[in-house]
Amino acid sequence: MKIGVFDSGIGGLTVVKSLLGHNLFEEIIYFGDTARVPYGIKDKITIIRYAIEAVEFFKNFELDLIIVACNTVSAYALDEMREVSDCPVIGVVEAGILATANALKDKTSNILIIGTKATINSKAYEIGLNAEGFHSLQAKATGLFVPIVEEEIYCGEILEATFKHYFSQTTNPDAIILGCTHFPLISDELQNYFSKDTILIHSGDAIVEYLEKNFNFSVKYNNPKLEFFASENPDALKAVSKKWLNI
Repeated sequence: MKIGVFDSGIGGLTVVKSLLGHNLFEEIIYFGDTARVPYGIKDKITIIRYAIEAVEFFKNFELDLIIVACNTVSAYALDEMREVSDCPVIGVVEAGILATANALKDKTSNILIIGTKATINSKAYEIGLNAEGFHSLQAKATGLFVPIVEEEIYCGEILEATFKHYFSQTTNPDAIILGCTHFPLISDELQNYFSKDTILIHSGDAIVEYLEKNFNFSVKYNNPKLEFFASENPDALKAVSKKWLNI
């Protein structure tokens, strides 16, 4: 299969890393809208317009599937993308909800959702989790983690201070939904801050779980072709991809 992965910037590379780890696809086309990042502070109409433009970009490649790695786009624009796309479109929010439901059998489990301001304001995770029977939910907009990760700060005093800023009044949850694709890069420190028993729901792993449940992958591709595109400074995106994907 030939797929497209769309993200507002570079964060979706963590989803690509999960896909590469399971050898599901023959070719992956990544598009990051780096000229207009961040999406997490933009309004719904703007997010939808940018998402539709991404679908139009992907029409140049005759894809079998589009994966929306951006949680904000998945929360606001998935239906509109599906209306204009020539292939199926899958988002990380629906995958994350199902992964959480599979990981937690106790419906009274305490779940913390963290993400950008736009993702949290959409209440997409809360609506989906309520439908699965989960009601002990807390959602926090933790947008400062995005620039911290992009500065390649994955541990240390700055990150610890930011944890205290956001979580000083938060009791240890049973699970944390990493509702932004930047956040897996600080997952080890999040685990240390809360508890080793806290389950972390990673968008990339959730997408893989969703795909393997809903599609038949009879062939494994050990050396998939990767192409990276960006709306601004593609060389910077490619440089980050080498670091994050070890390629």
